[in-house]
Amino acid sequence: MNAITFVTGRLANALGLIFAVLVFSFFLLHLAPGDPALVIAGDSADAATLAQVRSLYGFDQPLLKQLSTHLWRIAHGDLGQSYFFNAPVAQLVTERMPATLLLVGSAITIAVLLGTTLGVAAACRPRGITNAGITVLSVVGFAAPVFWTGIVLVQLFASHWPVFPVNGMRDVTQRPGGAIAGAIDVLHHLVLPTVSLSLFYLAQYSRLSRATMLEVLNADYVRTARSKGLPERLVVFRHALRNAILPVLTVLGLQVGQLFAGAVLVEAVFNWPGLGTLAFEAILRRDTPVLMGILLFSAVIVVLTNMVIDGLYRLIDPRIGSGMQGAAG
Repeated sequence: MNAITFVTGRLANALGLIFAVLVFSFFLLHLAPGDPALVIAGDSADAATLAQVRSLYGFDQPLLKQLSTHLWRIAHGDLGQSYFFNAPVAQLVTERMPATLLLVGSAITIAVLLGTTLGVAAACRPRGITNAGITVLSVVGFAAPVFWTGIVLVQLFASHWPVFPVNGMRDVTQRPGGAIAGAIDVLHHLVLPTVSLSLFYLAQYSRLSRATMLEVLNADYVRTARSKGLPERLVVFRHALRNAILPVLTVLGLQVGQLFAGAVLVEAVFNWPGLGTLAFEAILRRDTPVLMGILLFSAVIVVLTNMVIDGLYRLIDPRIGSGMQGAAG
């Protein structure tokens, strides 16, 4: 299986998955109780006004007709118009997307890098104080829900130790400065939301990497590398970690969607102006086009992330690609 065939197959699977997500989300949102025409027209609207709104937005059409129209518009780059915000959904999603990507990307980076590092350190000293401390940290991280961690951080840093801001993405009281000052301000506001979102996943990756490293360090090829007199650091990071990191990447691919779900709660707690806050507002106002646009964006991110992870598999362990070629042959 060459690279072109590999990429083509992954793209075909990605398009099929995104299509399935769109269809499932459409039916799920339309099966929810409530009348979107009533949300648009208002509670005091009479029957004639509601009928006019249903005709204007196509709510009076059969459900399959509405679905086909929606998919046709998406295929042509039109995500529809928001009922509540009275703006194109693509514009709303594009405006909020950078904030969410910054939050989720920071949380993923910290959770994977720091969690894997802690797991490796614990595995290298399984009977030391380091292992005990990391084990306690992972248990605490597992036990703390994302929203609870966010509320605790808000209470701590808003009342007792006001070092980090707990609201928004920028300080609106300061005058606009240069690009560096603006970036520092955003990073200052990013600290607490990132810690809140990443703590649970950091605990999970540290435990997972510790378990896999303990298994890999007892493998025959690792003992062979040590018997050849290679430095312990080279044995751990070049030989053992290369194989131990694969389960971490697998779990990461499965949890990208959960990270976006957790971002909804974190953004609500810290008033972070991302897609999570937009989704929360759209749910309250039954703004179906906005929800569909956010779900489409999330599905695309999840699919792309898993495609990147598939590529990393082949890069880290070329035998995976060779196995695919052998199966294809």
